Amino acid sequence: MAKINFGGVVENVATREEFTLEKAREVLKDEVIAVIGYGVQGPGQSLNLKDNGFNVIVGQRKGSSTWDKAVKDGWVPGKDLFEIEEACEKATIIQYLLSDAGQISQWPLVKKHLTPGKALYFSHGFGITYSDQTGIIPPKDVDVILIAPKGSGTSLRRLFVAGKGINSSYAIYQDATGRAKERVYALGIGVGSGYLFETDFKKEVFSDLTGERGVLMGAIAGIMEAQYNKLRSKGHSPSEAFNETVEELTQSLLPLVGENGMDWMYANTSTTAQRGALDWKNRFRDAVAPVFDELYDSVASGNEARITIEANRQPDYREKLSQELKEIRESEMWQTGATVRKLRPENG
Repeated sequence: MAKINFGGVVENVATREEFTLEKAREVLKDEVIAVIGYGVQGPGQSLNLKDNGFNVIVGQRKGSSTWDKAVKDGWVPGKDLFEIEEACEKATIIQYLLSDAGQISQWPLVKKHLTPGKALYFSHGFGITYSDQTGIIPPKDVDVILIAPKGSGTSLRRLFVAGKGINSSYAIYQDATGRAKERVYALGIGVGSGYLFETDFKKEVFSDLTGERGVLMGAIAGIMEAQYNKLRSKGHSPSEAFNETVEELTQSLLPLVGENGMDWMYANTSTTAQRGALDWKNRFRDAVAPVFDELYDSVASGNEARITIEANRQPDYREKLSQELKEIRESEMWQTGATVRKLRPENG
């Protein structure tokens, strides 16, 4: 465990250099890791573990589209692909990677296979933190741990295949065996993390829900729509409005921020862009700060969890979700985006 200074704050971090893949394999050499769920995180984590030489099986509902996806990805029914209950029975470590709604519905089945000494692994603190709403309360004689990659399962897999890694947080909620720490480090390295930083289940879900609703998805989508609509209302063409709002951000500026930081990106733009960005940055920050106050409070109170759980319980939720996504997809802005992507040189 290394202590790294992040902007003046020292944090506990585990890296591949100090906790090597070889060490991870040694720690888990007698373990059977069952990845339950093959939706968002399941494919990337299970395939990375498999390619890294761990004993991995997948548990999924037979006959589902995700079962068929697992077969397509090379998992073999009866060998390393099983129904959820059979996978849980075989496992010493259960990676519970179903959706939050799926975890609630499958919990009674999974819980009965959490025999003493096993480990229950999450990639999201939702189920444990909001246990009063989810009903997910693990037995006291199992390890309860978390590895949360800071990106989609698709990104986790792509970066792994490219020889890179995505950073992950880790947490230990319950150490029943005395081995929870070495198990969580080994699993974090095994799934392809770049480095591991310490958190707890509550902080993970609070930051995750805030991030998804804020900068990562909700806020950025709303800001994009606001700017695009303003440009269109002032007579700018769809192509110009989209390129100035989305394309330049995602294809030019954000990669520079990721590589070198916001200060470097600012320093390598025109003086006009620099001055305007610096003059307007604080106005946007101050304008949205009350929204983030409201958002964080809603997450911390459990209100966002309640909304999510109640929505997923509606029998027509999938249909309503599809309609909402269709409205975004078929909007002028994102129809323009589809055309712009086709016109990129790599697609020509």
